[in-house]
Amino acid sequence: MFEGLRLIHWKISQGTDGVLVLTMDRAGSRVNALSRAVVDELDAMLERIAIERPLAVVIRSGKEGGFAVGADLHEFEGYERKGTVREEIEHGQRVFERLARLPMPTVAAIHGTCMGGGTELALACRMRIAARTPETRIALPEVLLGIHPGWGGSARLPRLIGAPKALAMMLTGRAASAERAFSEGLVDRVVAPEKLLDEARQLALHPVKRPFLQRATAWFTNCWPARQILAPMVRKQAAAKAPPQHYPAPSALIEVWRRGGGDIGQRLKLEARSVAKLSATPTAHNLIRIFFLRERLRGLAGDTEHGIRHVHVVGAGVMGGDIAAWGALRGFEVTLQDRELKFVEPALARARKLFEKKLKTPDRIEAARKRLVADIEGTGAASAQLAIEAIYEDADAKEAVYRALEPAMPRDALLATNTSSIPLDELRGAFTEPRRFLGLHFFNPVAQMPLVEVVRHDALDPTIEKRAWAWVKAIGKLPLPVLGTPGFLVNRILMPYLLEAVRCHTEGIPDPVIDRAAKKFGMPMGPIELADTVGLDVALSVGKELGPFLGLELPAGIADKVEGGKRGKKDGQGFYVWKDGKPEKPKIDAGYRAPGDLEDRLILPMLNEAVACLHAGVIADPDLLDAGVIFGTGFAPFRGGPIQYIRTTGAGELRAKMEALAQAHGPRFAPKQGWFNPALAA
Repeated sequence: MFEGLRLIHWKISQGTDGVLVLTMDRAGSRVNALSRAVVDELDAMLERIAIERPLAVVIRSGKEGGFAVGADLHEFEGYERKGTVREEIEHGQRVFERLARLPMPTVAAIHGTCMGGGTELALACRMRIAARTPETRIALPEVLLGIHPGWGGSARLPRLIGAPKALAMMLTGRAASAERAFSEGLVDRVVAPEKLLDEARQLALHPVKRPFLQRATAWFTNCWPARQILAPMVRKQAAAKAPPQHYPAPSALIEVWRRGGGDIGQRLKLEARSVAKLSATPTAHNLIRIFFLRERLRGLAGDTEHGIRHVHVVGAGVMGGDIAAWGALRGFEVTLQDRELKFVEPALARARKLFEKKLKTPDRIEAARKRLVADIEGTGAASAQLAIEAIYEDADAKEAVYRALEPAMPRDALLATNTSSIPLDELRGAFTEPRRFLGLHFFNPVAQMPLVEVVRHDALDPTIEKRAWAWVKAIGKLPLPVLGTPGFLVNRILMPYLLEAVRCHTEGIPDPVIDRAAKKFGMPMGPIELADTVGLDVALSVGKELGPFLGLELPAGIADKVEGGKRGKKDGQGFYVWKDGKPEKPKIDAGYRAPGDLEDRLILPMLNEAVACLHAGVIADPDLLDAGVIFGTGFAPFRGGPIQYIRTTGAGELRAKMEALAQAHGPRFAPKQGWFNPALAA
C-alpha cells in the first residue's frame, strides 16, 4: 500500500483484522511535536489510504511520554518571521480535513500528553480512546500562547461536546483527564493503558455512536441563535479574567466561533485568518517566548539524576508544611519535623486537602498520605537524601538546625534552606561541608507557584547544584539558578514594589486604587492584596532584611498591623478584611482621582531593581531574569518580563521617568547602575 513512500516520522502496520495502525514517532525527538515534515508524511499516507481503503485506521504514538505535545513552536516562530503563518495553518487544516473525510472509521488512541495540534489531530478522527492513567491529559492550550487553535480545534470541538464546554476548555487551556474527557464526550472510551491499542482496534471495527443527548446539545448550542446569545456572555466572562487589550486571543476565539456556520470550510477559513492575525501581536510574541523560557528552565539539569527518594523537612509552618505536602504528592517519601506534634498536625490536615484536590481517587490519596510522616524526633534525617530547613527567618536559629542536621545525614545528602532573604554566605559558616548546602526558595502558595530559586554560593559543589535542579524538575517545578545575595532575585525585585505600595497607602491613597493601578499594568494581583496574601509578618521580615541593602526605609503601616495580630489573609485581617479566602475591598468615592504617576511609582522600582540584579550578576542573563520574575511574581506575562518591557518601551524613556519621580518623591527612584547595559536595547 505504501510502496515508494519514505517515512521517517511514522511507522505503519496492518494486522489480519484489516485495521491499519499509523504510529507517530518523530525522529530525533523525545516527544511528538507536529512539524511540517511530520504533517507532510501523514498527508502522503492519507492520500494512499483514501485509494486503498483499509477496513479502519488507528493513529497512535510511539513515544512513551504521550500522544503529541502540539505544533512545533520553533517552526511556528519561523513562519511568523517569514509572514507565512496563514499558509502553514491552512496546509495543516487541509491535511487534517483529509483525515476527517476518510471513508472508513478512524480512531485516535491517546495516552499521556495530548496538547494543541495533537488534540486537533485526534479531533479529526471519528472516534477517540484514552488510556486511564494520571499522565493522560488532553488540552487545547493555545490561548496561553496568545493565539487559539488553528488546525480545526475551534471548528470541531464545539460541534463535538457542545459550545459551553468547548469554549471553557479552549479559553482556559485547562487539561482534561481521561475520565473527564470521557464524561464530556471528548473521548468515546477509556481503558487500561496496556489494552489501549487492542481496544482501539476493536473500536475501529465496531464504531460507537455518541449518545443522543450529547449530539442534541452540540447541535443546539451551536445553532445561529445560540451563538449570538452566548457569545456576548462568554466574551464578558473572558474579559474579566483576560482583558482584551492585553490578551486578544480569547475574544478573537469567541468571535470565530460566533461567526462560524454549518460549513466546516467556512469555519476553518475564519480560524486560519484569526490565528495568523494574532500571531503577529506583541502578546503572542511574548507568550511564546515565555513558553521557551519555561522549557529552558525545565532543561537545565539535562540528564542529571537527582538520586533523591526521601526528603526531610524541618519546620511545619505554612511554607515547610506545604513543601512537605507537595513532595509527598509528587511521589517522594517525606518526614516532617517540628518541636511538637501540635505544630505538625495543621500541616498534615492541609496536605490531606491538597491530596484530595489533586489525586481524586481514595487509593492515590491514601498512598500520598502514607508518604508524609510526622517526625518530631527528627530520626528521618538519617535516611534522607535531601533536607530542607523551612523555619522562621532568624540566622541563629537556622544555624542551630544545620549543626544538628549535618552530622545526622548521609555524606552525599543535600542540605537546603528555604530562606527568602538571608544571604547564604551568612549561613554556610554553620557547615563543616558547605559544598552540599544551598538554597531551595519556594514561593507561597507552594501548590500554585511554579518557580523554585536554586540559590548558590561560592563554596557550592556544582554537582550538588545540578542534582537540586533535577529534583526541582522532578517535583514539577521550574528551577532558577540565582546568586545568594540578599533577597536573591524575585524578592529583591518584588520588595521595592510592595514597599512603595505601602508608602502610597500611608499617603492616603485607597488600597483598592493602588491595586487597580497595578492590575491595569497587567499584574495578576495588586500589591496590597499580595502583601496580605504573602503575610504581613513575612513582608516585614523580608523588608527588614532587604531594606538596608536596597537603600529603602520601611514605611509605617506594616509593623503596627503585625504587632496587632493583623498579618493578612491568614488572620482574616491585614490591609483588607478577608472572608472565605477573599478580600473585602471598600468602595471608592466616584469622584476620587488617583495620582497620575501612581502606576509608575509601583512598576518602575521593580524595573530599576531588575536592572541592578542583571548588572550585579544575580542571574546569568536577561532571559532567565524575565523567566524568574514572571514565574515567581506573575509579572504581566503579555509584556514578556521586566527586561523585555524595558526593551519594548525604551530604556531612555524609562530612565527619564525615574529621574522625574526622584525629583518629585525622593532619591529611592534614582536609576541604579546597569541602565546602559546593551542587553536592554531593543
